[in-house]
Amino acid sequence: MKKRKFEDWKFEQIQNEFGYKRYYKNFALLETWQACQEPINPAETERLEQLRERLFYYAETWNEDELKFMFISQLMELVNFYSEHYKIFTQRKFAAVIGEWEVNGLVDFVVANGLQTPSQPFFFLHEYKQESKRDNDPLGQLLIEMVVAQQQNEAKFPLYGCYVVGRFYFFVMLNGQEYAVSPAFDASSSDIMSIFCMFRFVKRYIEEKVGV
Repeated sequence: MKKRKFEDWKFEQIQNEFGYKRYYKNFALLETWQACQEPINPAETERLEQLRERLFYYAETWNEDELKFMFISQLMELVNFYSEHYKIFTQRKFAAVIGEWEVNGLVDFVVANGLQTPSQPFFFLHEYKQESKRDNDPLGQLLIEMVVAQQQNEAKFPLYGCYVVGRFYFFVMLNGQEYAVSPAFDASSSDIMSIFCMFRFVKRYIEEKVGV
């Protein structure tokens, strides 16, 4: 049995080893996600503008913890991924045997149902890298986490994900053995409103799945 940690996977290896296919256009689920129009109230708009301005000034100087604490966690708090039916989990171990590979590692951020242990994952957020540091493949690491969750889930439905590189957000949809990645959204620009809408779309999707 061959073993490899999440952080050591590249997206091309996942495609070659497990038969996953990437679509660069005409992936309907991702297009629907990108085109979503979720309501944003005036208080949320004001807070998003405050966060956008903060990121604009500091994205190039923050380290990973500062980026997570000063921006990402506060953006997620505004989205409000909390309910009696689902919640945020961070730094949780996931593992699976896929073919001849034993794959495992810690997941930065996952929204799932469960109280102490994530049982049915719906959405993954990965990387928290500052802009000056790129020592692995963030798409590969996010994708393998989603593949492991897909292997474990009894219910087979599309999974949503996002990886972050400094101010840039890339959204990933995985459906069966097909996936697609959005263009970069710049959270230090007006794109922050679209980013927030896409997170809110995921929240509504989760609530539909868990019957809220």
